[in-house]
Amino acid sequence: MRPRGLATSLQLVCGALLAACAANAPAPDVDRSPVELFVLGVAQDGGLPHFGCERACCMAARGSGRTLWPACLGVVHHPSGQLLLVEATPRVEEQVALLHRLAGVEGRARQPVDAVLLTHAHIGHYLGLAHFGREVASTSEVRTYCSPRMAAFLSEHGPWKQLLALRQLSLLPQAARAPFSPIPSVTVTAIPVPHRDEFSDTMAFVIRGPSRAALFVPDIDAWERAPALLQELLDGVDVAYVDGTFFDGRELPERSLAEIPHPLMTDTMRRLEDRARAKPGSVRFLHCNHTNPVLHEAALVRSIEDRGFAVAQQGERIAL
Repeated sequence: MRPRGLATSLQLVCGALLAACAANAPAPDVDRSPVELFVLGVAQDGGLPHFGCERACCMAARGSGRTLWPACLGVVHHPSGQLLLVEATPRVEEQVALLHRLAGVEGRARQPVDAVLLTHAHIGHYLGLAHFGREVASTSEVRTYCSPRMAAFLSEHGPWKQLLALRQLSLLPQAARAPFSPIPSVTVTAIPVPHRDEFSDTMAFVIRGPSRAALFVPDIDAWERAPALLQELLDGVDVAYVDGTFFDGRELPERSLAEIPHPLMTDTMRRLEDRARAKPGSVRFLHCNHTNPVLHEAALVRSIEDRGFAVAQQGERIAL
C-alpha cells in the first residue's frame, strides 16, 4: 500500500511523490479495498505557515505558497460512499475538499461527511466543527463520536451546544476500549492517552477496516507516563500515525517544552526501532510543529527513512 501523494502546491506534490518512491513506503494494493484511509494534514494545530511566526520556515512557506494543514485523516467506504473525518481542524474546508477528490465522491452538498471522530478539545482538533453550523454548511445530524467528557464539553459550551440544539451534529459519546462502527466496514476503538486535558480527556483511535488497522495518536505527553500504553496502541496495527510534534526538542528554544510536552521523535524512534526495521514505513510521524526540521530538511527525512520510519505526507492513502 504505497502512498500516492496529492497536494495543493508544487512543493507538496513533489514531497508526496518522493514519499511514494521511498524504499520504506507501504507497498501498493493490487485491487482497491472497499475502505481507504487518507492523510489530510500532517502539521501541528496551527499548520504551516503558522500564525504569528516570522521564522524563516514560515516566511519561506508564505513566499512560495507551501501549505501544510493540521493533522487529520479521512476514511471512505467505497460501496456506500460514506465518509469519516478524523478531527475537525480549522482547515476543515480544504481538508474535506481533498477527501472528496481522493475518495472520488461528488454531490455531497450540505452534508460534506457522514461522521466525525474527535480526539480532544485542543484548537487544531475540533474548531472546524463551527463550519457545520448554520452560518456555513448547516449540516443535518452529522454523527460525531468522542469521549463522554468531550461530549459534555461540547454540550455545555457555546457555540458548540448550538450545533447540537439545531441538530446539525448528532453527538455519540463512546466509552474507552469499546469498539464502535461509525461507517460501514470500519470499526474504531478509542484508547485514552495522557495529554494536557484542560477541557476534555484525550483519545487515540485504532481504525480497523476489512483487511488492515491504522493507529492515529497525534497528541500525547510522554510514553513513559503510561509504560504499557505504547504496546497496547500498536497491538494488531499495520500502520501507526504517531505524534511527531518535535524532533529532538531544539525547535522552540524560547519556550519550555515542559509547558507543551510531547514525546520527541528521537525517543519514539529509539523505542520502536525493532518494529521499524521489521516493517519499514509502518510508523509514520504527523502533527509536526512548524519548526520541526523534518518539514524542511530533506537529508534528515532520508536519514529517518533509512531507519525504517517515515514522515507522513499530506494526501497519502492506504487500504484498510
